[in-house]
This record gives sequence, structure tokens and C-alpha cells, in this order.
Amino acid sequence: MKTKIITLESHDDLISVRDKLSWAKTPRILLVWPRYEKVTLRLLDLKVLQRHADSLGAQLGLVTKWVNVQRDAELLGIPVFDSTTAAQSNAWPESPPRTRRTPQSPRKGLRAMRENAHVREASWRTSLLGRVLTFTAGVAAVLVLAGLFVPRADVTLNTEAQTISLVIPVNASTNYKTVSLSGEIPARTVSMTVSEERVLVLSNLISVPKTKAAGIAQFTNSRSEEIIIPAGTVVATNTLIRFATMNEASLPAGPDESVEVKIEAVEAGQGGNVEANTIRIVEGTLGLSVEVTNPEPTTGGTNEDVIGSTEEDRVNLREQTVNKLGLIAEEQIRANLGEGDLLIADTLAFKDIQREEYSLPVGEPGNELSLSMQAVFEAKYILADDLRVLAASAVNASIPDGFSPNGEMTFTPLETPFTDSTSITRFPLQASQPTLREVDLMQVFDLIRGREATAAALAVKESLSLQNEPQIQITPSWWKWLPLIPFNISIDVR
Repeated sequence: MKTKIITLESHDDLISVRDKLSWAKTPRILLVWPRYEKVTLRLLDLKVLQRHADSLGAQLGLVTKWVNVQRDAELLGIPVFDSTTAAQSNAWPESPPRTRRTPQSPRKGLRAMRENAHVREASWRTSLLGRVLTFTAGVAAVLVLAGLFVPRADVTLNTEAQTISLVIPVNASTNYKTVSLSGEIPARTVSMTVSEERVLVLSNLISVPKTKAAGIAQFTNSRSEEIIIPAGTVVATNTLIRFATMNEASLPAGPDESVEVKIEAVEAGQGGNVEANTIRIVEGTLGLSVEVTNPEPTTGGTNEDVIGSTEEDRVNLREQTVNKLGLIAEEQIRANLGEGDLLIADTLAFKDIQREEYSLPVGEPGNELSLSMQAVFEAKYILADDLRVLAASAVNASIPDGFSPNGEMTFTPLETPFTDSTSITRFPLQASQPTLREVDLMQVFDLIRGREATAAALAVKESLSLQNEPQIQITPSWWKWLPLIPFNISIDVR
């Protein structure tokens, strides 16, 4: 007998296998399970495939080594074979005959039973008058519900208002750790490193050396042998004004023998013009063998006046630079503080110099003197949160009974903070807080709900202390009465 062999794959499921069965036109269909791949067909799936094969007029058989599949096939009566060859050579067991369901004949008297089970409506419900009355009652109920839930009212009450204003004496110090109701408040320290380079145009005249002084030095031998005096031998006065010999000289042997040698000042300027007999010192070991003097004054040393750097220029430039650094430090400290924090300006102080470099030394000619300086400044400040805590504590204690805060409290120093010799900063702080008289909203609801707008406004005005007439706005505008339900009424207290 012809057999359709269908080899299953690992991705096959009930739907795909069922479609493959539908294409079979043989009386026998053989499903072959792959040996090393698992096909996920359950017992129920095999039952569906068996019924589908029956509907096609074919008998279903399996070729599988999987024990669980063999067990499910045995429960359903599906023949199982070891191979496709065995399935084609061996006889297949006869499939059990299929049972056909025979429909039952309809019961008699169903129409009469339906008529008896149907309950007829009362006559008043089927009459026109009854229906009109029922419809009217429904419309009235809808209108009543609309009257309860649809109207809304906005009520504005301008109650009595007061502004509490206080002046609080504040004492701030780094020694205080917490805010006190007596006005003591912590001060905090902040430091800032800033740098600046400034240039000063010089105008002062300074005297600078121009030419060197020259003269004659007389060397006297104090020994019995001849002594050579090298060129460049340095001699000096007791005030250490130094001269050098211009050429080499030979000092004859014998005590009191002498020789004169030309000398020139080591440094230019008028300082080299010295009086006669003031040069007494011979530098080096030669001074142990000879004596020196100048029989005549030295002359020719001159100075000239030019624009240059003086000590006064340095002092002025340093003062300008420090002042500018102070302004820069204050500006940067303010920028780094939090919003509302109060800088105590008179505590800003010059703390330390990290760099101070001048472009010219004192006495050096030049048209400009520049100074590059980096310094550390230190100042004290007060946190805005601490000021707010102090102001709120004082203001809240002064709010009268029956009033409550309304809006934001403001505070500001009335005077510039001043720091005394004890390092305590003192200043008056003004704090202001708007307040409103408290209103019992439940009382207002009881006075106005369900009432006509004019009567409700009059009742509220007589019961509460208001600055202006109550403002009542009802939506829709043609509705005259306030809602009965409180959550449809909005009360704004100003």
C-alpha cells in the first residue's frame, strides 16, 4: 500500500506538521522523527494529527527512537516502527473504526414552553401615559443630578491683612556656632588667591654713574727686595671705594722706596672722587709688602640725571597693585558666594604674598616699572540661610493670634555691617512678613452652599472681617444658586 513519508525537522510544530499532512494523498502517512534533533510535539498534538489524518482518510504511523514519543503513540494507538523500511514491509495494525455522532431529534412542544416562560409586562408599563410619566421622572432625575454636580462657584475673600516688620540687632562672629534668638549668628571665613600685573610710568630723575674717577697711587716698599705691582692691583679707601692700577710697575728694593702708578675707579660715578691720602688699603697678599696712598685727590668721576626707578616709585606701585588686588578679590568672593549670602566687606584683609616681582631694581634707568603680584585675601561672610532662620524665628514669634503668614518673608540689612576691635560684626537686620487673618473654610462652606449668590455674599460679610466685598462667580453664569456640594466650590483667600 502506498505510504507518504514525511521527515520532521527540529523547527516543526503542530501547525507545520498538520499542513504537511494535508498534502498527503495516500492511505498511509508515516512521520519520521530525526534521530539527533528534538521535535516538540506533545501527546495532545499527536492526538490532533491522528484526527486530521483520519479526516483525510489515511492512517498515521511513526518512525522514532524517542521513548517518550513511543509511549504517547502507544496510548493513542498509533503504530510505531524502527525504520521506514520496516514500516513499508510490515503490516500496519487496523485502526479502530471511527464513531459518527447521530444528532438527536428536536423536542416537541418547545414553542409552547417558550410562550409559558415569557413574562408579560404590566399594562401600565405598555401604555403611552405610563411611558411618558416614566420618561418625565427620568429627565427630572437627570436635571436634579446636573443641578448638584454641574454648577461650580469661585469665591474670592479679601481678609484682613497685616505686615509684621521687625528690626533685629545682629552680632556675627566666627566664635558663634549656631543661630541664637538674641541675634548671635555664625560668621564664616573665605579666602581667595588673586593675581595682577600693573605698570607705572616713571617720571622721577635718578643720578646714575657716567665716567670713572682717575688719579695717582703711590706705593712704598716695606721690604728689602724689589716688588712687581701687577696691572689691575686693587686699592681702596677705608670706606671701600675701590680703584685698580692701570699698568704694571716695579717697586725698587729697599725700605721707603716708592713708585707712582696710575689708578682708575672700579665703578663709575662721583663716588670715585676722593680726597688726597684717603686710599690706604691694598687688597690681596701684596698688602703685606707694600703701603699705598694717593698724594693727590682723584678726579673725573661724574654722574648724570636720567628717568629711572626709585624706592618711592616702588612703594606707590605696590600700593596701587594691592588696592587693585583687593577689589578683584572682593568681586570674585562675591561671585562665589551663594544667593543672598552677606559679605562683611570691612573684614576683607591682605593675608599673604605668594609672588612679588619688579621689572627694574631701585636706581635702574627706565621709562616704566612693572609689578607682578599674586596674593591671598581673606574675608568673613554670613550665610543667607542663617539670616533667614534668625529673621523667621523673630517674625513668627511676633505674628498675632488668628493670623498666618502669607507670601515670602523678606530681610535686608539696614546699615553696612561694621566689625569692631573684638572681631564681632554688628548691624541691624530688618525682616518683614505679610500675614492674613485665618479663615475657617468649613464655616464659609456652611454659609454659602445652596444659597443665592447675593445672600451668600451678605452672610459671609456679616460673619467675617473682610477688607472688600466677597466676589462670587458661578458657572454657568445664568445659574443663580451656589452648589450644594463643597468640592464644587473654590475659595481663594487673599
